[in-house]
Amino acid sequence: MSTTLYPWQQASWQQLQQLRERLPHAILFHGAEGIGKTAFADAFAQSLLCEAPAADGHACGTCVACGWFSQYSHPDYRRVRPEILDDGDGAEGEDAEAGETKKTKATKAPSKEIKIDQIRALGDFMNISTHRSGMRVVVLYPAEVLNTAAANSLLKMLEEPPPQTMFLLVSNSLDRLLPTILSRCRKFALALPGHDEALQWLKSQQVSDADGWLAEQGGAPLAAFDASQAGMRETMDDFLRQLAQPGVDGALKAADRLQKTPVPELVAWLQRWLYDVLSVKLSGTIRYYPRYKKELGALAQRVETAALLQEIKAVNDRRAIAEHPLAPKLFIEDMLLEYSTIFS
Repeated sequence: MSTTLYPWQQASWQQLQQLRERLPHAILFHGAEGIGKTAFADAFAQSLLCEAPAADGHACGTCVACGWFSQYSHPDYRRVRPEILDDGDGAEGEDAEAGETKKTKATKAPSKEIKIDQIRALGDFMNISTHRSGMRVVVLYPAEVLNTAAANSLLKMLEEPPPQTMFLLVSNSLDRLLPTILSRCRKFALALPGHDEALQWLKSQQVSDADGWLAEQGGAPLAAFDASQAGMRETMDDFLRQLAQPGVDGALKAADRLQKTPVPELVAWLQRWLYDVLSVKLSGTIRYYPRYKKELGALAQRVETAALLQEIKAVNDRRAIAEHPLAPKLFIEDMLLEYSTIFS
């Protein structure tokens, strides 16, 4: 378990240390997806549990507590996240009953939500004394995937937090959280790194066409790195070429070719494309797909602003159901056909 900060997080770390003198019971780290917020929260969690933290607030990395933390076995630490993110990298002290449940339901698809059982499991953890008379820390991410029951259960804990307990929540989207949860957390924003710093880091990771990947992910370096390793550039370009030449026949053929592509990816690509069309139309600038400058410019001249804004809203609404489309091919067909109509 690595808790090393990324280069662009140093200033935020120094700012965070100012809270140590009077720690709140819950901190909500928020910002764009793909900038390292979870790694930042984990580094802070380890520093809170470390028995000999450095003057700059970093964990020492050598004490008994740090050893436990690196092996996901610190008795005063819990990590709560959806099952789909559980890649088997350590037991991390989650309750045995939850582990048994996973075994008996191994044939089911892993949940993409944080469920109420996961929040309830924190009850026993917080009702016993801390192992070494220090703090107990709960890291929960991404907070926006708490289902309704889980969110309400967490809210009760945040309203009456046990002593010596710190909640560290991580979110990519504050507008998807209950206002009551937001009101009980100290919000801490983590910003996108500067372009040059993010680009330098990607190049240090041996990413080819780092500038292109960074633009396509809105300046988020970790998202850009993951995208560069996913092997989907050819599929994405196939999709973008269809967007560049909207039409009924092309939409139907593209839906047939792309029906095995994860639908949320297609929706995200279309959202960024529409943003670029709007940006070109209003200001002549491109954020995500500079490689398609000519095509985006041509489309911007063909579409009315009102129709474009309506389509952006429609695609945003599609994002909510993209995770579980009943028929992926039909979903893609409908999405591309609707997109084509705004250029008719």
